Order: sequence, then C-alpha cells, then structure tokens
Amino acid sequence: MVMETIVHCGPISRASIAKQTGLSKQTISEIARQLEEDGWIRETGRTSGHVGRTAITYEIVPDAACIATIDLGGRKLRAAIADLACNVLAEVTEPTDTRGGRFVVEQIARLARRAAEHNDIAFDKVRLAIIGVPGAPDRTTGRVLMAPNIPGLDAFDVRAALAELLGTEVILENDVNLAVIGEHWAGSATGTDDLAYVAIGTGIGAGVMVGGELVRGAANAAGELGFLPLGADPFEPASLKVGALERATATAGIRARYSTLTGKDADVPAIFAAAAVGEAEASQVLDETARHLALTIAVLSAVTNPGRIILGGSIGSRMELVERIRALLPLCSPTQVEIGVSALGSRVTLIGGAAIGLAHLHAALFSGGVPGAQINLPPAKVATTGLVPAPAAGFGS
Repeated sequence: MVMETIVHCGPISRASIAKQTGLSKQTISEIARQLEEDGWIRETGRTSGHVGRTAITYEIVPDAACIATIDLGGRKLRAAIADLACNVLAEVTEPTDTRGGRFVVEQIARLARRAAEHNDIAFDKVRLAIIGVPGAPDRTTGRVLMAPNIPGLDAFDVRAALAELLGTEVILENDVNLAVIGEHWAGSATGTDDLAYVAIGTGIGAGVMVGGELVRGAANAAGELGFLPLGADPFEPASLKVGALERATATAGIRARYSTLTGKDADVPAIFAAAAVGEAEASQVLDETARHLALTIAVLSAVTNPGRIILGGSIGSRMELVERIRALLPLCSPTQVEIGVSALGSRVTLIGGAAIGLAHLHAALFSGGVPGAQINLPPAKVATTGLVPAPAAGFGS
C-alpha cells in the first residue's frame, strides 16, 4: 500500500501517505525508514506552501530494480528497460537473426544487455525479463510453439536458455497478448475491458481481453488467428504449418497474390504505394486482404463481443486497409464494434511487457509474501527518444 501510494503520488510526505492509506503515522514512519534503508525510496526535499512545519517528502528510486522487456518479431527484435517508476526507457532494435533457434536466444540476451547499457542501467539491477514471442509459449517445457516465422524455437527450452544467459527470471508471453495489455494500460483502450488487438505483419494474431482479463486458452494459443480457415485452403499441408488466413493476409500472402496478378515481385510498402496511385492490381490485393480481415473481425465479434478492436503491425496499421475494413464490416457482421489503430505503434508489445513485468516485480519485492498481492500501476511514462538501431544493421520493412 505504501509503495503503491509513493509510485502514484511521489514526491509525497509521510502524513499524506498515512491519510491516503489509512495507516497510522507511526506505521508509515517505520515503513518509510525500512524502505529508505533498503534503497527503494529516497528523500526529495520538504513540503512548501503550507502553514506550520514543513515535512520530508519521498519518492521511489526508479532504477533500484528494473525489468527488461523484449519484443521478438519475425523481422525485428526490440528491447527496452522499464524501471520501478513505470518509465519505459529508450529501446534498441536490430533485424531478427534469420537462423532462428539458439541464435535468436543469444541475440535476445545480447540486445537486452545493450538496452540496459544504452540507458545507463547496470544489468545486475534487472530482476526479470519479459519476452514477447510470436507464437504459443508452452509453460511446461519452455518451448515456443506455432511460431513458423522463427524456426527452431519449438526444439528446446527457450525460457531456461534465456534465464541462464541473462542470469534472471524469464517470463515468455505471446507478443499480441502483451500488445493488448499495453493498449489497455497506456494506449488507446485505457478503460475498455472488452477488447482485442489484431496485429498483421509478417504473421497475424490477436490478443483478446474479456472483462479486463487476458484470454490465453488451454495451450496458451488463444488468438492464433492465422489458423482460421479463411483466405486459403485450410486442408492443404501448408495451412497446418503456417495457417490458412496467414497465408492469405500476412506479408508473404500479399506479395504472392500481387505476383500472381502482375507477374512482378514487390514488397508490401511498394504494393501500398502502387494502390495509392491507382494501380488496379495493387488495389485488388488490398481489397481482397481487407475482405479476409473483415471476416476475421466478424468472427472475433461473434465469439468475444469486444467493444473495441485495435489494429496494429506494419500492415494492420495502414489506414488504406483500415478504411476498407471499416466499410466492409457492417456488410458481414451485425455487431457494432469500434475499429481503431494502435496509439503505441511499434512499442506496444514492449509497453505490455513492462506492465506485466513491473506488476510482477513490485509484487515480488513489496508484497511481503501475500499471495496475489500487486500494486495498481500508474500510466507508463514512455521515452520519446525513438529507436536506437544496431550500429551496423538496418531496420527492414
């Protein structure tokens, strides 16, 4: 209770803490003394502008303990550090190692350390790492299943390998699950407890929240939209590996459809650019993609009835696609749902990881062993310094 109050309201005096928590001033003084001696809070000065004696004010020591939050994408890997004051510091990024497997695990560990170094954080202050992965983490074996865009993660205990390399506790979570948590905590869906985040890029997936609770499913695979039987033949062997919908609507599917229509090879940004100048084939590809996605959202609406669906990812956040989906959805679904674009952009998974990690860290440090105890986090304060690219690597598309 005391730490939650200081995190939300610091700098704050002991008298104000007592008033807000209902604890006695004597109890607050003892707790504050212990927290200060242990290095979790510090004096910031004295109150001013009041009649009578001034009082010492306290704030949390932000970097007394931190978490690493990592977003593992099929093409990019991002890492950032978040501190106890809910500051999500500047991130570092580089292209994901195409060799996959243990090469990617080693890359994650290296980039996490680089993120701490870039933000002048000693890595021994990092107590926990949250890894957002594009698949279904198996909580028993530590493997990552259903991640076709990064080979080899289903062949060994990814969680244990990362914990050994980082020297800290590791939590694996689906990347779009973290994204929906990030939007709920600090994005465009704050206060909306029934929502979904749909990411379309190298792959397609959804994080779903019902009644403010994340829906994970029996095998942690809820929201694997790529395997919906839409867009391509779900009985073809390729659909069992990648997913029928993903084959049609994600990066590879869009490029393949455009190549079929034109005989030309183009990346996705070039296809959007061609549609913008009126090329019929490019516009047809976007129209078909939007149709598949409108049907996908209709399925989500029928099953979970979200009040808001947020689109993200390098493809899903394109307004040319969003507007097409908005126009098509009323034609295939009677359920009204608000369709928006992520307010957090490429950082949404990192911010969701910070939410999970900081709640876990605060509970571990300050709950006194009370099961389930955790603080209500204030909104994240996200660094606006932008990406810090790897010294000799590009960003990719």
